[in-house]
Amino acid sequence: MKTAMKPLLPLLLAALAAPLASAHVTLEQKQAPAGSYYKAVLQVPHGCKGAATTAIRVRIPEGVLTAKPQPKPGWTLKVAHARLAQPVAGAHGHMLTERVTEIAWGGGSLPDEDFDEFRVLLHLPDRPGETLYLPVVQECGATAQRWIERPETGAGGKPAAEPEFPAPALLLGPKS
Repeated sequence: MKTAMKPLLPLLLAALAAPLASAHVTLEQKQAPAGSYYKAVLQVPHGCKGAATTAIRVRIPEGVLTAKPQPKPGWTLKVAHARLAQPVAGAHGHMLTERVTEIAWGGGSLPDEDFDEFRVLLHLPDRPGETLYLPVVQECGATAQRWIERPETGAGGKPAAEPEFPAPALLLGPKS
């Protein structure tokens, strides 16, 4: 019986590890055309060590000039802005003098055993081939999980192993 179980052991371990490997805040779509409008869907698959999620904060990366969050019933929404050094032309001929730096949903409750999505419409920079990181802080009452780490660069400029608490990443593809 013990020898019959040996071939199944690696499969069992892989099956148990799969939920752990995908147990972080991620983007639904991990690639989008540079310079396009992109609906960032942040997937929150669980709380923090059994506690319910009570707030989600996402840092908007440099180069993204427009960020519009989708409100969620039962959650309050806060948007932080920063002044631009120089005004820039935005969509529809409007001059932009500031940009969104952070979006926070708070005051809700997402039980650990449930999942939800938080959405933001972004106007992406025109920089094909670049990866944008959207660091997320997931608050669960008095505790927090910081999904803010970027992969380290390994040999030949390739990313090394995935960090333990990775920031959601978006690869900017060719313009469409």
